[in-house]
Amino acid sequence: MMKITIIAGARPNFMKIAPIIHAIQVAQEEGKNISYRLVHTGQHYDKKMSGDFFEQLSIPEPDANLEAGGGTQAEQTAAIMVRFEKELIEHPADLVLVVGDVTSTMACAITAQKLQTKVAHVEAGIRSGDWSMPEEINRLITDSITNYFFTTTEAAGNNLRKSGIADNQIFFVGNTMIDTLKAQEKNFVKPEFWDDYKLEEEKYLVLTLHRPSNVDHETQLRDLVQVMEENTGGVPVIFPVHPRTKARMESFGIRINKIKLVDPMSYLEFNYLVKYAKGVITDSGGITEETTVMGIPCMTLRTSTERPETCTIGTNELLGSEPSALKAALDKLFRGEWKKGAIPELWDGNTAKRIVEILSKL
Repeated sequence: MMKITIIAGARPNFMKIAPIIHAIQVAQEEGKNISYRLVHTGQHYDKKMSGDFFEQLSIPEPDANLEAGGGTQAEQTAAIMVRFEKELIEHPADLVLVVGDVTSTMACAITAQKLQTKVAHVEAGIRSGDWSMPEEINRLITDSITNYFFTTTEAAGNNLRKSGIADNQIFFVGNTMIDTLKAQEKNFVKPEFWDDYKLEEEKYLVLTLHRPSNVDHETQLRDLVQVMEENTGGVPVIFPVHPRTKARMESFGIRINKIKLVDPMSYLEFNYLVKYAKGVITDSGGITEETTVMGIPCMTLRTSTERPETCTIGTNELLGSEPSALKAALDKLFRGEWKKGAIPELWDGNTAKRIVEILSKL
C-alpha cells in the first residue's frame, strides 16, 4: 500500500488537491493499493473554511489540522515544521505531496526530506523571477529538494531542467486548479448582491487587489482607484475587498463611487462573478488561470508573472504597476479590441487523473 500525505495550507491549496483526492478515491475503487491522509497546516485562518466548503469541493474534512497560523514568515515556517514533524512521525508516509507555493509547501517539503520521506510537488517549476515575492522563495526552495515534479506547462519543465533536474523526475500533467474549475462550473452560485447592484452579464468589471506593492502605498492605491473610477465606461466595478485593503483605503481617506466594495466571497460565488464579467483587474496569479480558461479579459497589475502562459496563450495581459497602463488597457477593452486567447495544453480537467496514474506506478 502506497501511503501519501497531502498538504494544504490555504484555501486555494484545497482547490488544487480536491481533484487529486477524487482521483485517488477512483483508483482505490479500481483496486489500486494507494491511500492518503489530508493534513491542513492551518496556515491561513479563513472563516469560510467551514464544513460547507469541504462539502462544496466533495472532499472530507482534513485528518489533521496543525493550526499553525499567524506570526511572521519565520515564525509560521517554524510552527508548521515543528507540528508537521510530529504528525509525520506519528503517521509515516511513503510520499508527501505538496501543492502551489505557500509557506506550508516549503515547510512541509523540508520536514519530509529531513525525515527521509520523498516529496512530490504539484505546480512545480513555475517562476516569476521576482525574489521580493515570498512565493518565489518558497518555489525555489521546494523545487530544490523535491523528488517528483508535476508541471502545469512545458515552460515550467524547462525551468526545472535548467536547474539540473533530470527528465525522468519531471511529469507534464496540466493544471489541477482547472480540474476543480471545470468540475464546479455547473455549481457556481449567483452572489446575493447581484440583484441589489442590478448587475447584467458582460456589463460589469471584477477587481481584486491584495499585494503590498499596490495597496500599502497611498499614492499607488489612490491613483489605481481614480483610474477605475474615471475609465470604466460607466459600468460598475465589483471589488471583493480584503479587510486589510479596506482598512488601508479608509486610513488613506480614499473615496469611491463606481467601485462597489463587497465582502470576500466563496469560490463558487466568485467564479460566477468572473464567468459573466466584461473583464477582470487583478494582482493575483491564480485568477489569471481561471480567466484564461473561461475566456474573460484579464489585466494584471504586476511587473512579473509566474504564469506567462496566461499572457502568451490566454486572455491575460501583464500591465506593470503604472496606473496609466491600466487606463490604456481599459480603453482597449471598451473598444472591443481585447485578444480572444486560447487554453494551454493539458488544461482539460484530467490533470489529477494523470497525477494519480503516475503516483500509482512509482
